[in-house]
Amino acid sequence: MNRLVSICKFILKALVGVAIAGALFVFAMGFADGPWGVVPGGAFSEPGQPTPKDWSFTKDLDTVEFQLTDPVSSRTSWIMEHDNRVFIPSGYMNSTVGKLWKHWPMHAEKNGSALLRIDGEAYRVTLVRTKNPELLRPVMGELARKYMSVEPPLDAMLDEVESNNLWVFELVQR
Repeated sequence: MNRLVSICKFILKALVGVAIAGALFVFAMGFADGPWGVVPGGAFSEPGQPTPKDWSFTKDLDTVEFQLTDPVSSRTSWIMEHDNRVFIPSGYMNSTVGKLWKHWPMHAEKNGSALLRIDGEAYRVTLVRTKNPELLRPVMGELARKYMSVEPPLDAMLDEVESNNLWVFELVQR
């Protein structure tokens, strides 16, 4: 019995140690030059340049980094390009995890001033949320092409937008 208690105490101490280390890591990332994988980061070191005239170079990029300016925070995201316009999605907004983890979309909707970083180059952009089904139909097709192994019906994807479970932001010139 004493051995079991000792093991349980050891496991509890280890879990507390891991939780503290994780919290310190996430806190420290707030001072980092951008995100690290799925862990949000701090401000970019680059000041940002005007948006490019041609966004086609983003067509086959898997991920990009972007930084909101208010509040300052950065993260990694998918990106879709259609008709020389670029978009960033935020899914699972109605889920418990989404409600706990994803605060950036609300900040972006309030003040969309941001930097988009691609291959070490930062561009000044504004994130503008869109729910326009005519605009989003081809964008959802691009999302499915790039990131989904099975293409879901576009109407189902548009339903996700309408139900506020999927937010889509267009990145426009600031």
